[in-house]
Amino acid sequence: MKFTTPATRNPIDQLKIVGRPTDRIDGPLKCTGTAPYAYERHDIAPNAAHGYIVGAAVAKGRIVSVDTAAAKRAPGVLAVVTAANAGKLGKGKFNTAHLLGGPNIEHYHQAVAVVVAETFEQARAAAGLVRVRYEKKPGRYDLAAAKPTAGVPKKEEKPDTRVGDFARAFEEAAVRLDATYTTPDQSHAMMEPHATLALWEGGKLTVYTSNQMVDWGRKDLARTLGLPPANVRLVSPFIGGGFGGKLFLRAEALCAALGARAARRPVKVALQRAIMMNNTTHRPATIQRIRIGAARDGKISAIAHESWSGDLPDGQPETAVQQTRLLYAGAHRMTALRLATLDLPEANAMRAPGEAPGMMALEIAIDEMAEKLGMDPIAFRILNDTKVDPEKPVRPFSERRFAECLRLGADTFGWKKRNPRPGQVRDGRWLVGLGVAAAFRNNLVMKSAARVRLDRAGKVIVETDMTDIGTGSYTIIAQTAAEMLGVPLERVEVRLGDSDFPISAGSGGQWGGNSSTAGVYAACVKLREAVAQRLGVAESEAVFADGAVRAGGRTVPLAQVAAGAELVGEDIMEYGDLDKKFQQSTFGGHFVEVAVDAYTGETRVRRMLAVCSAGRILNPKSARSQVIGAMTMGVGAALMEELVVDQRHGFFVNHDLASYEVPVHADIPHQDVIFLEEADPVSSPMKAKGVGELGICGVAAAVANAIYNATGVRVRDYPITLDKLIAKMPLSS
Repeated sequence: MKFTTPATRNPIDQLKIVGRPTDRIDGPLKCTGTAPYAYERHDIAPNAAHGYIVGAAVAKGRIVSVDTAAAKRAPGVLAVVTAANAGKLGKGKFNTAHLLGGPNIEHYHQAVAVVVAETFEQARAAAGLVRVRYEKKPGRYDLAAAKPTAGVPKKEEKPDTRVGDFARAFEEAAVRLDATYTTPDQSHAMMEPHATLALWEGGKLTVYTSNQMVDWGRKDLARTLGLPPANVRLVSPFIGGGFGGKLFLRAEALCAALGARAARRPVKVALQRAIMMNNTTHRPATIQRIRIGAARDGKISAIAHESWSGDLPDGQPETAVQQTRLLYAGAHRMTALRLATLDLPEANAMRAPGEAPGMMALEIAIDEMAEKLGMDPIAFRILNDTKVDPEKPVRPFSERRFAECLRLGADTFGWKKRNPRPGQVRDGRWLVGLGVAAAFRNNLVMKSAARVRLDRAGKVIVETDMTDIGTGSYTIIAQTAAEMLGVPLERVEVRLGDSDFPISAGSGGQWGGNSSTAGVYAACVKLREAVAQRLGVAESEAVFADGAVRAGGRTVPLAQVAAGAELVGEDIMEYGDLDKKFQQSTFGGHFVEVAVDAYTGETRVRRMLAVCSAGRILNPKSARSQVIGAMTMGVGAALMEELVVDQRHGFFVNHDLASYEVPVHADIPHQDVIFLEEADPVSSPMKAKGVGELGICGVAAAVANAIYNATGVRVRDYPITLDKLIAKMPLSS
C-alpha cells in the first residue's frame, strides 16, 4: 500500500479498541517469568554451551600474541575463538568498529576472544587464562582537546544549514546571548544485557537474540560471516530494554555464532555487565555553542547552534542541532555539526539521538535569553512559535500545537505562582524552584510490512518482524488488527521478532509504533478484501464488527468465512513525499519543580508534568508509561548520568550499574502526563506519531532551569552535581 495523500476516514477512526487504555497483552508473561528472553531459551537448546568474551585491555594498539593454551586445557572448555582462527570476517553496515578485534584494536574492551565451555563458570574461569600481549599506541580521548581538529562529518547528509545573514543579524540584535554548554558521554544501561543463543544446522545459522531491528541484525550478521542473508534467521520476540543500544549487531551475537561453529553445538553468550559499556555503543559527549539575538520585544532575529562530538574513524556525529532548525522562528539562522576522531568506544544512537542532548543545551539558552529580555520563559517561547519550517517557510507543519502544550501545562502546573526572581522561595532548608522546557522530536516513518491470517476457528494471527522492547508493540498491533477486522482483542494473536516474518520498521527513532501498526493496517486491508471476495461482495460494502461481516443483507461470522480454508492478507506500507510537503514533528512542554538543599546542594525533584502533542495516541496506558520512563531518563541526564573517561588509557571508568548512576524509585516523584487529543492525517492511516522519545527531550533542561530558579546558580555543564552548585549557592541563613 502506498501512502501518498493525507488519510481520510477509515476503520481505525471507529476507536472502539484503538485509542483506549489497554493492559499490555505481554504483561502476564513478563510478570510470571514465562516470557522467553534470548539467554533463557532452554526450550530451544537445553544442552547449550556457554561463551564468555575477553575484552581488549588497551584502547588503541595491536595484538602482538594470544596464548590460549592454558584456557584450552581448562576443565569443560570446548573451544577458544580469536580473530586468528575465526576465518575471514567482514564488518556490518551499521558497525563502526569490527566486532571481533585483532590484530588491530580499535577501542577498549573490544572483543578479542570468546571461550566456550560446558558451564558459565568454566567459561569465565578459562577466559581468565587467555593471555594477550599488546603493542599499545597513543590515542585521542578528550573531546575538548580534539575540538580544534574536528571536521565536517562525511556521513551526515546535512551537517550545516544557513538561512539569511546570521552574523550580521546577530551583531545588530538589541539583546544577545552567546553561551557554550556541554553534555557527557552516557550509557543505555538497559536491564537485560546483550545476549544471544546461536545454533547451526549445516550452513544455516539461527540466533535467538536481543535486538531492536531484526532485519538490520540479520543482514549485518550475514555480511560479517560472509553468508547469504537467506542462511541467517534472527529471532527476538522479547527484549529487556534497548534505548538504541540494541539497534545494531553487537559482539555477543557474532561471538555466539563463531563459538557455536567451533564447538559444533549451540552456544549462548551474555555480554558481561563489566565490559558492556565499553564494548557496545553509547551516547557521545557534546560541546554546544548557542547564539541568539532578539529585538527588545523578544522576537528572535538570529539564532545559531553549533555542536561538536567525537567518534571512531568513519563514525557519525551526535546530531544535536536538529531541533534548532525547526523549533523557533527567526529570519537569520545557522547550524553546524562537527566531528572529531576519538579512540573511545563506538558512539551511536541512544534514546532520542540528536534532540535529547540538543534540547539539554537549547532550552537552557532559551531561558537565559528570556531572562535577559525580562520576559517570562513561557511567553518568550510562545512569542517565537512558528507554523512553518523556519528554514523552508513554504513547508508548513502537519500539526503544531506547541503553544497549546505550554499554556495547558502552565495552567495545570501552577506556573503563575512561580517567583521569577531566583533563590526567593524557601521550604525550611530547601530552596524551591520551577522550570520549564519545550519538548520536541521529529516524527519519522519507515516502511513496514505484516501478514495477517484468519484461521478456520475465526482467530486472527498477525506476523511481523517488529520488536517489543518494553514499549507495548504487542498490544497496539493487536488493537490495530482487532479494530480493522471487528474482533475482540482476545481473538488476536501477535507474533513478533522473527526474520521469517515480513520486514517491519523495527523499534527505534520513535518510528516503531506508528509505522508498524500502519503496516498491520495495510495487511488487514488485504485480508478484508480476501474475506469480501470469498463472500462475493465488495470490500467497500462490508462491515466488520462483533466477529462477523455484514454485507448484502446478511451477517456471516468470520469463523464461518474461513471454515473451508485459512485466509491470508500480506502487504507493506510505503510512504510517498508527504514528508517533503509537510514538516512532521511532535511537540510538548515539560514542567519541573525541584528543591535544592541550601547547605549541601543536594537536588530533589518534587513534581513533574509533561504535556504532549503527538498525533493519535494508540494506547494511552502504554504511551504514558513510555513518557514517564523517558522523563525519568531525563532526570538522570540532568543530575547524575555520566560515563567518566580515563583520558590516560581511553576507557569509561564507571562501566557497570554499580558506578554508572541512574535514577531509582526514591529519586522520582509522581509524574503527570497529558496527551492532547489529536489525529495527524499526514503521518499515516493510523494518524499517529511517535511519543516514546518525545518524553525525554527537554526534561534535563527543565530540571536545570528549575535549579536556577531555586538557587540563582546557572550550570551549563551536565550533569548538575552538587559540586557544581555548592560554591555559588546563596547564603543558607
